[in-house]
Amino acid sequence: MVLVLGVDAGGTASRAVVATRDGTVVGRGSAGPGNPTAAGPAAARSIGAAVRDALGKHDPASVLSSVAGIAGASIMADPEITAAFTHEWAQRGLTCPVTVVGDAVTAFAAGTSAPSGAVLIAGTGAVAARIDDWRVTRTADGLGWLLGDEGSGMWLGLQAVRSVARAWSGPTVDAGLAATIAAQAGVTSCDELVRWAGRQQPAAFAALAPLVCARATAGDALAERLTAEAAARLVATLGELGPPDGPVVLAGSILTETTSVRAEVLATLAGPIATARDPAVGAAWLALRQITDQEEAVRLHHRMLRRGLGP
Repeated sequence: MVLVLGVDAGGTASRAVVATRDGTVVGRGSAGPGNPTAAGPAAARSIGAAVRDALGKHDPASVLSSVAGIAGASIMADPEITAAFTHEWAQRGLTCPVTVVGDAVTAFAAGTSAPSGAVLIAGTGAVAARIDDWRVTRTADGLGWLLGDEGSGMWLGLQAVRSVARAWSGPTVDAGLAATIAAQAGVTSCDELVRWAGRQQPAAFAALAPLVCARATAGDALAERLTAEAAARLVATLGELGPPDGPVVLAGSILTETTSVRAEVLATLAGPIATARDPAVGAAWLALRQITDQEEAVRLHHRMLRRGLGP
């Protein structure tokens, strides 16, 4: 049996997918953070664990093509990181070359079979990338929460906490988003909110983003203002790339789930828009594309990423 392997690895988790030549997903695996910029050589071990689980009882030698979409892929030029990944591929029994691309490429492939266009990603962080013939040729933002990631889940949650702190007056807060944030933080005063915020890791603010989006959908004025601003900043980031030569793919939980940010972005953008499905499956499709002709690759894209076959 001919198999292909796809990997999607980011700062939160690593996921792997094994598929047959007809596009049927026959194995999935997941493990810890796989961004080598943040996790160093440990990222390779996380990705290797996900690959091991996805392969299951399948013979690794049956994998004829593999693509790994990795956040922070540029660090693969570091000899220590390269050695860690080379060792991990060998440990998993892989005999085929593993093509490493940026996670923006696999996110783009998860939404379209077109070779060129742009992808706008908004999850914990935010970045836009121009894709030309399955290569990232330009990016905008993706600078991390201290310097950028504008419109991301992290940005949205942090702006909500800042806005609530500035608006807090008296012994209690009003109903709506302010009360939601206070309840989530377990605080009853502005001073307590300030102390709570100072103790948190960035992920704690990103976790507030779904609450902000939910309150916006419910008609909360502050939440509506924040989500509209998030959408405007994301659209502005995409605009820095110039007109794309193909569709724009929306990726990341803020833009793939039913949120007010997604609705605002869709209402603003013109031209063909697609939504990313599973980036790990997108990576597996890119691997299949390496061993099949173009017409068949387009058919397989529809099979794998429109109908979602497999476990």
